[in-house]
Formats: sequence, structure tokens, C-alpha cells
Amino acid sequence: MAQRGGALLRGENGTSRATFLELFLDLALVFALTRVSVRYIDEVEHGLTVLGFLETLILFLALWHVWTLINWVTSRYEPDALTIQLVVVGTMFGSLVMAVTLPRGFEERALAFVVAYLVTVIGRPLLIAAVLGRHPRRTVPWRLAAWAVVAGVFWLAGALGPADLRFGLWALAITIDLAGYLLGWPVPGLGRAPVSAWRIAGEHIAERYQQIFLIALGETILVIGITYSGEGFGWLAAAAFTVAFLTTALLWRIYFHRAGHLLVEALRMARSPGRLGASASTTHLVMVLGVLLTGVGYELVIVKPFDRVEPAWLIFIVGGPALFLLGRTRFEYEIFARVSRRRVLMMLVLVGSAPLLLLGTPMLALSVVAGGLAVVAVVDGLRARDQPMEPSASPLDRPDPGDANFPT
Repeated sequence: MAQRGGALLRGENGTSRATFLELFLDLALVFALTRVSVRYIDEVEHGLTVLGFLETLILFLALWHVWTLINWVTSRYEPDALTIQLVVVGTMFGSLVMAVTLPRGFEERALAFVVAYLVTVIGRPLLIAAVLGRHPRRTVPWRLAAWAVVAGVFWLAGALGPADLRFGLWALAITIDLAGYLLGWPVPGLGRAPVSAWRIAGEHIAERYQQIFLIALGETILVIGITYSGEGFGWLAAAAFTVAFLTTALLWRIYFHRAGHLLVEALRMARSPGRLGASASTTHLVMVLGVLLTGVGYELVIVKPFDRVEPAWLIFIVGGPALFLLGRTRFEYEIFARVSRRRVLMMLVLVGSAPLLLLGTPMLALSVVAGGLAVVAVVDGLRARDQPMEPSASPLDRPDPGDANFPT
């Protein structure tokens, strides 16, 4: 039984590339991200509140949690195994149901959203544990399932209970889910199972992070195209369409400059790819959320490029790119052990310019953002000109002594 379970783990000679099945899974995520944008747009149209913003953020974090865990599963377990393929397809269906219900996820579709989420995050580890049998690693999925069940109590209470308690209960539930991931799902008598100690295919997890960032950029392209095609081809909308596209191109350029290109190599060569991968997961969460918020800003600008800018709009038009730069600064540290001062400075400049941008138009605000990102991209290019690609020097490329006894 233990030998059969061991066959589920990735072998030394297996492929380390993302599989076509995982790319198929990402199609559901593309749709899910568009639903997050739709919900934010709806919030803005009806008067964005702090509560409304945070509600949508909770739904997005639930989607992110599902996607993150399935990528750690396919990086540790053999993606060609029938069990893992069933897990991936099941995760895709669950993600699709979550996406369909997400625009009204805090309203009448709350229970459907929660059921799809819980079936995914509880059913997945239980199936893997059953197939692992008596293998020493069987305790890992049991830990994940235990934490998901505890959080699930609050997810279900929020969905079935009074609507005015839903936000608090779901905020607690997603906090438990994310805390479990960060702490290694500790369970009395079993210890913890931190992903930083997992023996994973580093190249695979790096590719998945790059792909999720490209998916986020792709979602902004969908927003730009769909919004512009619905607004006609007037020169005002055309100008906003052009600046929005250039902004997305600059986000792509800044992400992949040096650190983005070296992520695969850094994780492939890392002595402790799990530790670097776990840190990169949080970093990409910040960057992807920044890009997603930026995409919402595009729609606001294209629809009303020269209207009076509303304060809430700057959360997306300016705050999204600033959040991306914050994540990209951390990314630079993870790969090269240095802080990019120009990214920090530009982030502060964008945030600091927000009060002045309230006096202008949405088009002006997006143009200032595009100009700031262009400065970062140009300086990156000038500093790297005629310089060879430097090797990764990640400060996270070392095992965590506290994980030495974990059955990887």
C-alpha cells in the first residue's frame, strides 16, 4: 500500500514543465478573474465602499487559495497520474462554479460559492490521502483537510446565517485558510507540513507563477478590448484604449526584466526550492492583485476618459500599479537580495500624486501612471545595457532548519 502511494509522488526523471492539463485549468481562472473585475466595476457604479472592496477581495483570495494549492500539488505529485488528473479537473470545475457565482457571491449565490470552494479544498486532500495509503507523506493531505474543515465551519456559517454577519465570518474563514498555508497546517500530534520543505519541481512552480502573471495581464487585455468595442471608435476612447494597452505592456516589461526571466532558473537551481517558491507565491499574489485592479481602472478610463475623476477610481487607476510595484520590489529581493530603489520611489510618487490627480481627469491619471512605469522600464533598460545577465543570489535559497524532520 505504501509502495503504491509512493508512485503518486514525482519521480526524479519526470517532466518538470507545466502540463497541458494545467494550462486547461487556467482557462477557468481567466474567466474567474474577469468575474472579479465585473464585481469591482459593479461596486464602483453603485458607490464603492471599504466593505464592498474587502468583500470582493475575500472572494478573490478564495480563488487564489484554490489555484495556489493545486499548483503545489502538481509540483509535488506526478501530474500524469490518473488521481492527480482527476484532482486537477475537479479543481477546474470547482473554480468555474466559484467564478460563475462570484459576482453575487456575497448575496444570493453565497451558498453555491462556498459549497464549490469547500468541495474543492476538502475533497482534494482527502482523495490524495486515500491514494497515498500508508505512505509516510499521507499525513500532509490530512493536515490540509483538517484546516479546511475548521475554516469550512465559518464559511458555511456565513453562507447560511444572517447576511450582516457574512463578512466577519468569511474574513475569519479565509484568514484561517491562509494562516494554515503560511504556518504549514500544524495539527497536534502530527506537527506541521510547511510547503517550504516540500521536495517540488522548482522549474514547474516557477513556470506556473509566470503563467498566472501572464493570465492576469491577459485579463486586462480582455477588459481593454471588450470595453473599447462597446464604446465605439471615438478618438477620446481610442486615446484611453491606447494608453491602457501601453500600460499593460509596461507591466509585462517591468515584471520580466531580469528577475522575471531568472525565476525558473532560480527555483530550478535552488537548494530549497520550496522555501523560495512559498515566498514567491505571496509576492505573485500582490502583483496579480495589482494588475487586476489596474484592469478595472482601464474600464473606468475608457468609458469616461475626460470626466471628473472620482476618488474611488484612483484606487484602481493609481493604486493597482502602485501595488504591482510593491510586489515587484519584493520579487527583486527574492531573486537578487536587493531592494530596487527606483521601484520604491516610483510607487511613492504615484501614491503621493493621488491628491493632485483628483483635480484632473481619469485619462490624465492613467497617463501619469503610464509615464511613471515608462521611466522605470527605460532606466531598467539603460542600466542593463551591455551588461550580462547576472545570476540569481536569492537570500531564501537555503533550507529552513525547523523543517529538517519533515517527511518530504
